[in-house]
Amino acid sequence: MFNFLWGVLFVLVNFSLFLICYKAFGKHGLYAWVGVATVLANLQVVKTIDMFGFVMTLGNTMYGTIYLTTDLLNEKYGEKEAKKAVWFGFFILIMTMIVMQMALRFQPGESDMGQEPLKQIFDFLPKIALGSLCAYFTSQFLDVRIYTFMKKIFPGRNQLWIRNNVSTSISQLVDSLIFCAIAFGSEYPWGVWVEIFLTTYVLKFVISAAATPVLYMARNFKVDQS
Repeated sequence: MFNFLWGVLFVLVNFSLFLICYKAFGKHGLYAWVGVATVLANLQVVKTIDMFGFVMTLGNTMYGTIYLTTDLLNEKYGEKEAKKAVWFGFFILIMTMIVMQMALRFQPGESDMGQEPLKQIFDFLPKIALGSLCAYFTSQFLDVRIYTFMKKIFPGRNQLWIRNNVSTSISQLVDSLIFCAIAFGSEYPWGVWVEIFLTTYVLKFVISAAATPVLYMARNFKVDQS
């Protein structure tokens, strides 16, 4: 029960920080959020937790906010800006992987306390990053395309929830399948892998649905458009 209650608080904190970031920094804040969320989600995903008897990974909440961000960019600034944010997150993830792998190759000093903790996290990152890069690249651009298509079919302001949830539910299914296959395909027994895949997708879907009011709130913010 603790993980569930703490998870609810965790989701609320993530959404609140997202809104603050956009309100304070406008469109530039959304790009910054994509970069930070991409890195933090890939760090959190190495940790698994038990919730209601199921095994699931962390990182789903933070990663889900990336879809929220690109949908908001698409809604207010257009498809071109949403795609630019996707490319920005893609670059940030590659940059993090390269820089941290090089950092780990330095010989640590005798009094060093950081090498082993960093190694435990970032030595696992290349496989996670590969799965994430493939899943991110495919699903995020798919999300942008579907959202743009849905805007033509459901253009009304009050139909935002349809555009958001349809595009996100489809793209996150693709994302979860690609990521879990690459990142965890050889790490866990089949039964555990299926649990992680299903719980990952269901959790992402629930978070995305819960984010719909946040998207409405953010759309109505008056921010610096420069």
